[in-house]
Amino acid sequence: MSYKVEVIADSSGKWNGNALRFATEEEAEDYGNDLYSRWTLVTKKRVVTSEDPVNYSFTDGTLKSLNA
Repeated sequence: MSYKVEVIADSSGKWNGNALRFATEEEAEDYGNDLYSRWTLVTKKRVVTSEDPVNYSFTDGTLKSLNA
């Protein structure tokens, strides 16, 4: 299990995400907060579970691929 961030960034109200998966809910939440602060169109964000494997870490404001 992993955690992913989803956002609403337009008037459709549809949740959208990307391929980044994190090991902990806290990492995903921190990444989501960072994303929210940079994207001006984001109106909502959430963290949800995923069955995808963990492929990124987000520590001290740094995003790192675990597949490199």
